[in-house]
Amino acid sequence: MHENRVEFEVSGPLAMFADPITRVGGEKCSYQIPTYEALKGILQSIYWKPTVIWIIDAVRVMNPIQMETKGIRPIGYHGGNELSYYTYLKDVRYRVRAHFIWNENRPELADDRNENKHHNIAKRMIARGGRRDIFLGTRECQGYVEPCSFDDGEDKGAYADIDELTFGFMYHGITYADEAILVEDKGKMTVRFWRPVMRNGIILFPKPEECTEKRVIREMEIKPFGKGTFSGLHEFSQEVTE
Repeated sequence: MHENRVEFEVSGPLAMFADPITRVGGEKCSYQIPTYEALKGILQSIYWKPTVIWIIDAVRVMNPIQMETKGIRPIGYHGGNELSYYTYLKDVRYRVRAHFIWNENRPELADDRNENKHHNIAKRMIARGGRRDIFLGTRECQGYVEPCSFDDGEDKGAYADIDELTFGFMYHGITYADEAILVEDKGKMTVRFWRPVMRNGIILFPKPEECTEKRVIREMEIKPFGKGTFSGLHEFSQEVTE
């Protein structure tokens, strides 16, 4: 058990965890379950500092998986509007368990590695619904966050009695150079894939460095934080030393 663990529930009327394969024709279709990267993005909207890296441990699917198709008129590349059909998840609710680790690629922020401080702030931000707006995959899918206990309570979700469901080959997330842990991923942007399995309504995520199926997108440099590039560094140092 991680001492800096956080648990929260996120819900919304629509969600779009878009399958990249469906974007080729300008239309989108959501995966049936949230991606690791989408849940990490939600947690970063709740609370984020470059000192920490959020690790998503598990998600519990609370509501039945339902899809809804809508006709959308997005702005075309050459101006005007085009008609596209987007297939969303409908009436979603998830419980999420996560923890953070220190970003060892940020030695300039070593003075900010105060576990109690970041953990307490994260819990306060969850209780307040997040620091920034919460989106379930895309901006048009507004989400709402509140604290919860991942395992406690009588409501175990719509799939608690189903032993196993598989979802095939699926996008996991992107490893950026400033969060790379493996030597082979250093200095690169890498996209990760995996094959999720839901057991009794719960999906356990592998850590990014545990994903064996991945593809390098491009070379990538790490931009250091410091005076003139990150306004919060001085405030962080003050908080730690006071």
